[in-house]
Amino acid sequence: MRRGLLALAAVVCGGLSLVDIAAHGEGQTHAASTLAGTATVPNGSLVSEGHDLFLSSCAACHGMNAQGIPGRAPSLHGVGALAADFYLETGRMPLPSPRAQPMPTRPAFSQAKIQTLIDYVASFGGPAIPTVHPQRGSLSKGQSLFALDCAGCHTIQGSGGIVTGAVVPSLNVATPRQIAEAIRIGPYVMPRFGPGELSEADIDSIARYVRSTQSPDDRGGWGIGRIGPIPEGMVAWLLAAAALLLIARLIGERAPAPKHAPPPSEET
Repeated sequence: MRRGLLALAAVVCGGLSLVDIAAHGEGQTHAASTLAGTATVPNGSLVSEGHDLFLSSCAACHGMNAQGIPGRAPSLHGVGALAADFYLETGRMPLPSPRAQPMPTRPAFSQAKIQTLIDYVASFGGPAIPTVHPQRGSLSKGQSLFALDCAGCHTIQGSGGIVTGAVVPSLNVATPRQIAEAIRIGPYVMPRFGPGELSEADIDSIARYVRSTQSPDDRGGWGIGRIGPIPEGMVAWLLAAAALLLIARLIGERAPAPKHAPPPSEET
């Protein structure tokens, strides 16, 4: 009887142990799958292709192992997919010369090649490409934040300008993702804003405001590029003056010719 009870207890304890081990393993598997779904894991084959393209197109400035070259280009270790996506998608890289200002232009590589370079740079660690939700942001808050932190250089309409030693690019074609990346990177002379200064919700609001400036509702009629009230007023006066001259000419042409008095008779 005693042996039977001991054997039964051993079977029950063993079964409970197996159940606990299975549950623990399932939990670890679920956690691992969750992390794999949220983390950015570079594709191995793309990293290899990106390395080859990097050597032929980027290593002259950034070094053979992306470690950077003093006086020419910074290290790319730790900048992550965020920086690589921003500079390559906007055409700012590669530069025509190491001292040139990176300006937005047509991308130098196809989307497939850009992805390989992004995966290669991401393999050195760093932040992932951000996800922006402009529809969640506040338009009024975005305008306030943009006026406070960005309009001094980009103007309130995001049309760009000139500052000391640099040209400020227009934001008329910038995507919400590129706006978020620029805020976190601080390209060229632009200051960098961390999460403590601008949160993800703040970026959503700024992206929503910038998107509203790209296709605004010109309630006054002809926008003429939204260049400001003074030039718009001058254009209105010039158009009005031309219209008045045209009306005056038309009225003058339609007026009947004056009747002349008959010449005096020669008879006395």
